[in-house]
Amino acid sequence: MGKKPQGVKNFWGTVKRLVNFMGPWKWSFLVVLIFAVGSVIFQIRTPKILGEATTTIFAGIMKGYQQMKMGQQLSAYPIDFTKIKHILLVVAVMYLISAALAFAQQVIMANVSQKIVYKLRKDLKEKMQRLPINYYDTHENGDIMSRAVNDMDNIAGTLQQSLAQLVTSIVTFVGVFFMMLSISWKLTLIACITIPLGLIVVAVVAPRSQKYFAAQQKSLGLINNQVEENYAGHTVVKTFNKEAATIAEFEKENENYYRSSWKAQFISGFIMPLMNLVKNIGYVLVAVVGGIQVAKGQVTLGNVQAFLQYVNQFTQPITQIANIANTIQSTVASAERIFELLDEEEMAQVQAQADEPKFAANKVTFDHVKFGYSDDKILMTDFNLAVKPGQMVAIVGPTGAGKTTLINLLERFYDIKGGAIRLDGVDTRKLSRAGLRKHFAMVLQDTWLFTGTIYDNIKYGREDASHEEIIAAAKAAHVDTFVRQLPDGYDTVLNEEASNISQGQRQLITIARAFLANPEILILDEATSSVDTRTEILIQKAMEKLLAGRTSFVVAHRLSTIRDADNIIVMQHGSIVETGNHSQLMAQDGFYADLYNSQFAH
Repeated sequence: MGKKPQGVKNFWGTVKRLVNFMGPWKWSFLVVLIFAVGSVIFQIRTPKILGEATTTIFAGIMKGYQQMKMGQQLSAYPIDFTKIKHILLVVAVMYLISAALAFAQQVIMANVSQKIVYKLRKDLKEKMQRLPINYYDTHENGDIMSRAVNDMDNIAGTLQQSLAQLVTSIVTFVGVFFMMLSISWKLTLIACITIPLGLIVVAVVAPRSQKYFAAQQKSLGLINNQVEENYAGHTVVKTFNKEAATIAEFEKENENYYRSSWKAQFISGFIMPLMNLVKNIGYVLVAVVGGIQVAKGQVTLGNVQAFLQYVNQFTQPITQIANIANTIQSTVASAERIFELLDEEEMAQVQAQADEPKFAANKVTFDHVKFGYSDDKILMTDFNLAVKPGQMVAIVGPTGAGKTTLINLLERFYDIKGGAIRLDGVDTRKLSRAGLRKHFAMVLQDTWLFTGTIYDNIKYGREDASHEEIIAAAKAAHVDTFVRQLPDGYDTVLNEEASNISQGQRQLITIARAFLANPEILILDEATSSVDTRTEILIQKAMEKLLAGRTSFVVAHRLSTIRDADNIIVMQHGSIVETGNHSQLMAQDGFYADLYNSQFAH
């Protein structure tokens, strides 16, 4: 959080990649370009045509003035109003065509931009499914959410609005330049004096705001993460009277976001007034010189009037491009953050090299397993374990001993660095991850239930399950009784944190989900550590049914829950220090006996 904000690391590389990503819609962009050119052509032709009306009126007035000097009586100036009406009609039609083309351009661009962002968001979601667990362990949820939501919205807004405006601005700039040349090359030369001034403004001011736009997006991600944590743990915050400290932390991060946003907007805010100054300088010079040329008869009044309008239109695209430049910098920063995630190393997608596991002497075998979360910190150096079919293996040990690591390796959330893990004699690395995990079901200490009905949360264990099977799983897990007491029964919608039911009830629903999955191997990770004694009894009864005939791995701190385990693995520092059943380990009077006695000492 204290790191210096970084700008875009590879601006043009990211731009090129974004352009390549938009390749499938190149023909739509071509149509948008054609419509933009057409709209601008009709738009920029109108000042010169309107100038003809001014010239016609001026000519009629001058002719009438000469007639009056010659003594003629005039009831009205001899102005050709028929020609003026014709000019105004042509201008009105040109404006309508220009507006229609601009509208069509916006409709197409809106459609294309949403399709592009839809594809980008879809790719991001699919990528996140292929990322290893390690990525989520080392990156904050708020930052990931910011990339998936805020950065995506930033790109969508730029594609839909700024990109079309950029095309229009460039076409307008070129078109207006040629229209001015058609009137007077001298006045065009004077108007062009302001271009280098405008480019200097863009070149000097715009880059300075770039790094602050990148910092702004990064700070927004950190704020999202903080807000998510605070709202998710609001009960804990209130319990420990940490409201003031939490607000102070938020204000600190909010201040960082404010500073980076303020600097980005403040510096980029200089562009508009400076560009207006440049435009006004050009406007005054053209008006003075144009007036002199009209007096000398070198150019018509209508053309000078049209030229002054073109001067306004000439500098406006430069101003727009300058403003869009800031938006593009922010967008490129967002695109780079998304591409960084898309470039993250994925889990190895190994095609299944072996048939589905068959019956073997050992259901699960750890054979000289070596593993560490990093190469310089190895937790397991030579881990061996053999589990017979139907055995209940309990894993105990102090915090950090490697209990959860063992579970992560079983389901290939992480890949081992040496040795082998076998399921029914087959190396799990020769199985696809999906193929491996369909043999397992897991009940965790932290109950994960999604926003939806209780029925759908249970059905999550097996989507093709029948209604009867779902109800049977609920009854087996002692869920049916309390669900039927709820006003909406199985249709009760759980909120985001599932706080409208108790912790114990949430745990029972996850067990029902495991029942429905009907796994060969069951993993219980601290499944009863967060529930009351009465609910624990219900869970134990449910577990007896669930564990029958199944191989199971139980991670537990409450040693009373695993006294009947077939095999108890005692771990410390990633290695097995003791193994055996409860009676054998107590007789050894070693590490396990110390752990057990410490829990029941009075």
